[in-house]
Amino acid sequence: MKKSFPAFLLAAGAFLFSACIRQPFQCADPLGCVTVGNGESIKVGILLTLSGQQNAAGVDALRGVQLAMADKGQVFGHSIELVRQDDQCTQSGGQAGAQALAADKQIVGVIGATCSSSSQGAAGILSDAGYVLISPSSSLPSLTDPHARPVGFLRTAYNDGDQAAMAAKFAYSVLGAKSMATVSNTSDSSNQLSLLACQDFAALGGKCPIQVQLVPGQDATAALQSLAAAQPGAVFLPDDPTVAAAIVNGLAKIGLSNIALIGSDNLMTRDFITRTQSSSNAIYFSAPLPVSDPQDFLQKYQKQFGERPISSDHLQAYDAAALLFAAIERVAIPISSMDNSIAIPRRALRTALYSLQNMNSLSGPLACKPTGDCAQTATVIYQFANGSFEQIFP
Repeated sequence: MKKSFPAFLLAAGAFLFSACIRQPFQCADPLGCVTVGNGESIKVGILLTLSGQQNAAGVDALRGVQLAMADKGQVFGHSIELVRQDDQCTQSGGQAGAQALAADKQIVGVIGATCSSSSQGAAGILSDAGYVLISPSSSLPSLTDPHARPVGFLRTAYNDGDQAAMAAKFAYSVLGAKSMATVSNTSDSSNQLSLLACQDFAALGGKCPIQVQLVPGQDATAALQSLAAAQPGAVFLPDDPTVAAAIVNGLAKIGLSNIALIGSDNLMTRDFITRTQSSSNAIYFSAPLPVSDPQDFLQKYQKQFGERPISSDHLQAYDAAALLFAAIERVAIPISSMDNSIAIPRRALRTALYSLQNMNSLSGPLACKPTGDCAQTATVIYQFANGSFEQIFP
C-alpha cells in the first residue's frame, strides 16, 4: 500500500523553504540607501587638498583617516575603501571633487574638505545628493550657520566664530573697552569674524563704531585715519599678518600704541611678533587651545609614514573617520540571512551623526550640535611674554 508523507512535515518544509526565500530589501529612507554586498567594501570619499602649496594639511588629514581605518579594522564586518578627490584648496576644486564623488552612488560619506573655500563649494552638492561631509579643518563660521548651512555638513574642526566671541568678551569684560573697531581683509573668514565680533561685542553692551577693510599690500593711511578718528578702546584683527602688521605699526607711528589689539590665531607666529613687537604695548590673541598628540598615536604615525605629523589636522581627521564609522554601525541593516550584505540608509546616517554625543576622541570631546559643529575645543586669550605665547584668560 502506498504511504502518504505526513502533512505536518510537508508544512514544515514549506515554511523553511519560504523563510530562505527572503523578500528583496526595500529601502524606506527618503534619501535612499547604499547597499553593500557580502564581501564588498564600504566606500568612503576623501575630499582633501592633495596637491599645491597647502597639500601638507590634506596629506596629514588623509593619514589620520588611514590610521583610523587601521585601528578600526572592519565596520559592520566590511573593510573600508577610500575614493580620493583633490579639493585643491579652492571653491572650484571643492565643487569638481564633490560632483565626482556624488556620481558614485556607493560612497556612503565623505571626509573633507581641507580648506573652508573648498567646503563652501562642496557642501551643498554633497548635501543635496544625500551624502554627509565631515571636515577636519574647515573652520569658516558660515558653514554651520543655522539659517544657511547645508544639512549634510559637519566638522570636527573648531568654529572660527568662537575666536570672535572670545575677543569681544575679553575686550569688554576684562579690558573694560566700551568701543571696539575691527580690521578685516577681503577673505570670507576675516570678514565673517569681524562681523561676528561686533555682534558679540554689541550684545555685551559695547559699540563697534567702525569696521575697516584693508586689502593686503594696500596703503594703510586711510584705514589708520579712520581708526584714529573713532578712538576705539580695542581693535580686533582677524587678518593675515601683512595687513595686521601694517595696522599695528601704523597705530604706533601716529601715537596710538596704547590701544589694545586682539589678533586671531593666524597671527600667533614668531615672525609676526618680530615685525610688531616694538610697536605695541599690548597685543593679545584669541585662539583655540592646542591639542597634543597622544604618545601611542605619534608612534603609530611615525611607524606608518616614517616621519612625525606634517601638519595639524591628523587628529581631527582621525576623529571625523571614527564618527562616520560609529554612525554606520549604528544604522546599518542586515539584508540577508545567508551572508553579510547590508544597507546603509542615508538620512538615518545623518541623524545618527547628529545624535553622537560625548565620544572619546583624539582631538578632544566630541558632541555634534544641530548646526554640525562637533568639536568642543575651548578658545582662550594668549599674550606673547617671556619668549612664548602664554594663556592669560580665562
